[in-house]
Amino acid sequence: MAPLPPPPPPPPAPGADVGANPRIVDAQVQLGSQLAIPRAFLEYQAANAHHRLAAYGHTVRPARMLDRVLSVHQDDDGDRLVAELDEAGVDEAFLVVPDYTHVARCALSAPELASHLDKVNRRHPGRFRVFWGVDPRAGQDGIDLFERCVTEYGFAGLKLYPLCGYSPSDRRLYPYFELCEQYGLPVLSHTGPGWGQLDFEYGMPLLLDEAARDFPRVNFILGHGGVTHVEEATYMCAHRPNVHLDISQFHSVLAADGWQAHLNRLFRLGISHKVLFGTCWPSYRLSESLTGLVAAFAKGQPAVAGIKEADRRMIMGGNSLRLVSAGRGEVKTTTTDRGGRA
Repeated sequence: MAPLPPPPPPPPAPGADVGANPRIVDAQVQLGSQLAIPRAFLEYQAANAHHRLAAYGHTVRPARMLDRVLSVHQDDDGDRLVAELDEAGVDEAFLVVPDYTHVARCALSAPELASHLDKVNRRHPGRFRVFWGVDPRAGQDGIDLFERCVTEYGFAGLKLYPLCGYSPSDRRLYPYFELCEQYGLPVLSHTGPGWGQLDFEYGMPLLLDEAARDFPRVNFILGHGGVTHVEEATYMCAHRPNVHLDISQFHSVLAADGWQAHLNRLFRLGISHKVLFGTCWPSYRLSESLTGLVAAFAKGQPAVAGIKEADRRMIMGGNSLRLVSAGRGEVKTTTTDRGGRA
């Protein structure tokens, strides 16, 4: 087998492409593979979908529903995901990989999964910014692995999935945040509900406030913050310069007048410089198309009606690129008092 190519170089500097074709970035996608997502998670997803369909009188057998869910999670090398990004006109994506190792049986150990993601990243140069998932219970081994992911694999951010049983401001995470500060990497933390067997209490956005205050030089992203706990998430974005949110899973928002109207209101709050477009693809392959979701944000569409074109471009890619621009090995030498003083 031929050796893998070196890690992909960073894309053009954020803000450089402001012409007719600005870059589109999906700030939250996943590898649709059972190597990265536990089977138990997918079984729950299938059961939840079956429950919803049965309530509307559809007669899909549970086993058939599970087969359908598993069938769209066979993309081990990311080829299908990249083909969908190409079709939808998405230039780049944040490939987000939660750490489930403390709550589920996983196909790969954490080091094995990191190595696999490195191969996926090399296979598709310039398409992904990998956000490596961590859990504070991993101890020093987890911290060392994260730094290796950054320095050897070129991963571009940190992913937290607090529903696994910890606060995103857990002090055991501070060594990770210190590394993010050193290397200029953003932190994306899940908010809202998720896998049903886990603790939704840890999905509240305000739980991140202490970490955001103690690490003012680290940019934090509230995953799904434009969809659930929106008032809390936008409050934080408005008052913490280093807090942002993404709108992934937007088409499933609980809004009586629909997701387009909901997002249009969000985009008018004066925090468009804090909002990141994202889809959480391929979680919805059975019901949506990525092309259709992206097209709904084209100039003049209801979701962005009346929004300044400069704001729309920031949301669709400019903000995401700005947050990762300090990564790829640019080391910060300043330090911060953890009491909040710079």
